[in-house]
Amino acid sequence: MDNHVKLKQIVERFELKNMTPDVDYRKIKICVPDVNRPALQLTGFFEHFASERVQIIGHVEDAFLTNKTEEERQKIYDMLLAYDIPCIVFCRGLKPDLILIEKATKAGIPIFSSDVNTSTFTAEIIRWLNVELAPCISIHGVLVDVYGVGVLIMGESGIGKSEAALELIKRGHRLVSDDVVEIRKVSDDTLVGKAPDITRHFIELRGIGIVDVKMLFGVQSVRETQTIDLVITLEDWNRDKKYDRLGLEEEYTEFLGNKVVCHQLPIRPGRNLAIIVETAAINHRQKSMGYNAAQELYKRVQENMAKRKVEEE
Repeated sequence: MDNHVKLKQIVERFELKNMTPDVDYRKIKICVPDVNRPALQLTGFFEHFASERVQIIGHVEDAFLTNKTEEERQKIYDMLLAYDIPCIVFCRGLKPDLILIEKATKAGIPIFSSDVNTSTFTAEIIRWLNVELAPCISIHGVLVDVYGVGVLIMGESGIGKSEAALELIKRGHRLVSDDVVEIRKVSDDTLVGKAPDITRHFIELRGIGIVDVKMLFGVQSVRETQTIDLVITLEDWNRDKKYDRLGLEEEYTEFLGNKVVCHQLPIRPGRNLAIIVETAAINHRQKSMGYNAAQELYKRVQENMAKRKVEEE
């Protein structure tokens, strides 16, 4: 599979202790965003065994193995390690016995240990794998965190996306990515954006060049990932085009099958893009909390018309 993470990334991310130093795990790939606790497999039941997943041993599995004789454990280990599993992780600071370490080393299967309790480790690694292995596309745009709302600014090259992002950063908001945004579909409701490793924290400003936002404005001005909640598309002002002036009906754009609210923002000299983007983000939050200013205005107009009608009668 093309979409994968290397086991080395998991080891570094979760600070796992390597219990089999003679096994080279750097080329092992994880392709499934889930884990398996091999409780049934330790009893000898291997039907529907998810061997391609990270195998996690917790307190229950360790207690089961501890109560077995050495001969029984050897048999269990032989059956388990006969499968091409990527690795075994012992949680809660538990340590594998020497028999398992020896057999795993011969089989080329790495074993790790973590001090984190089993439930917490399982939840964290599944969450992390779901993000890293989610369907991904790259689009041209700028992603900024504005008051906690992930705003994706799109538009033709040179229209002012990076300049708007820079002004937002100066106003206390945070940059996620400039120029190229990697979008991952974490769930049917959630899209997460991040920057490619090579361009992270950089902004390109025509006439000036490359600017390192993190170094220039501090660590508070950047963030690694952000959900994409709102899309603002910048376009040149067109006198003949009718733009939405009320916002009664939401417009959407689609990424990886997920719909995101989208606003078309016409560009004219003198318009302060940063303030407009800020206002759009706040208004989006307000709508998500149940208040829609356009609907409130429409309601007032309808009530006023009804009142006048009654007075005329």
